[in-house]
Amino acid sequence: MNRDKKLEFGVGVFVLLGLAALAYLTLKLGAGELVGSDTYPVEARFANTGGLSTGATVMLAGVTVGRVDAIRLDPQDYSAIVEMRIRAGLPLPADTMASIKTSGLIGDKFVALAPGADEELLVPSARITMTESALELESLISKMAFGSVKDGEDGGTNSSSTPPEP
Repeated sequence: MNRDKKLEFGVGVFVLLGLAALAYLTLKLGAGELVGSDTYPVEARFANTGGLSTGATVMLAGVTVGRVDAIRLDPQDYSAIVEMRIRAGLPLPADTMASIKTSGLIGDKFVALAPGADEELLVPSARITMTESALELESLISKMAFGSVKDGEDGGTNSSSTPPEP
């Protein structure tokens, strides 16, 4: 009987360790980082982040190369500063461009990097100076709707007595 309790205790400890390992791997893979991944910080200033959130992916040529670490507001010019962590084995040229894109029509936002041709490389904690803010679907729709109303202020009717020429 005592032997059965020791066996049950051992199995219970084994199951708990397995669940703990599974939870750890789930959190690490969900965050997009593997055990021991080495990164360096880079930041970029955007006029509008358009729903970008902390933990969003940073992609280069469609490949995930980092994560958004933090997003903060600069109180002096009211711009958003996005802090990112980039894989250490990936040196980026100093004239790299960062833009906020959407995956799919109404998908998640991510930062897309487009490397330039500069010989000089970004150093850790450097700022990417060339950025492109997020394109907001709502603002495009409102510009199209109100822009077309503004173009034909008379409601689309032709006030001249002669028909328009083809």
